[in-house]
Amino acid sequence: MADLTPNTVLVTGAGGRTGQIVYRKLKERSEQYVARGLVRTEESKGKLGGADDVFVGDIRDEGSIVPAIQGIDALVILTSAVPKMKPDYDPSKGGRPEFYFEDGAYPEQVYMTAKAAGVKQIVLVGSMGGTNLSNPLNSLGNGNILVWKRKAEQYLADSGIPYTIIRAGGLQDKEGGIRELLVGKDDELLQTDTRTIARADVAEVCIQALQFEEAKFKAFDLASKPEGVGTPTKDFKALFAQITTRF
Repeated sequence: MADLTPNTVLVTGAGGRTGQIVYRKLKERSEQYVARGLVRTEESKGKLGGADDVFVGDIRDEGSIVPAIQGIDALVILTSAVPKMKPDYDPSKGGRPEFYFEDGAYPEQVYMTAKAAGVKQIVLVGSMGGTNLSNPLNSLGNGNILVWKRKAEQYLADSGIPYTIIRAGGLQDKEGGIRELLVGKDDELLQTDTRTIARADVAEVCIQALQFEEAKFKAFDLASKPEGVGTPTKDFKALFAQITTRF
């Protein structure tokens, strides 16, 4: 990074388990980054220490996130806006509930706000499974939750903003930095025995993606080998360079 001015990075979902790790890692690298967090509640802000750089807002409400987004260089999105169940569902009648997003509450709106604010890169953390309609998360009513996430990813890919889309495997609360990371595409890793990843490793990949041109305009699945198998990943430039998929 030739530019010596620290980049300001906003982490949405900073109160979540992975988001907290990203936020804290950015704070630890204060010579490179100015961290901001976005959380949904004052309670979550308190859990992060209540600092002035933690904003309370909802990515589905543009007005509430503008203060957090103004002046940032990059955005790391770890929130998944969840659709609501249609109110006329009656479980006694059998069948499945239907889901919908409230008007204007599609998570894509955050991209528009970011673009208007001049954000230079968006890192979006999603999930593997979006290509598989039979995934349990996709069979909740007409929810297709992962398919919806995939649509939100497509919207980002089409936005023109440099992006990195990370579709993480099963998230584990384990120590990071001690496993060999694996990248793939189209849920291929789900067919293997290596389909989990430590949250700390996902967080590290988010931050490393901000540093390398090789990570821009890329989308990939992310998992890891078990601890003790292979060589722990340290060269993230090489990791990103092997990815050829833009979506």
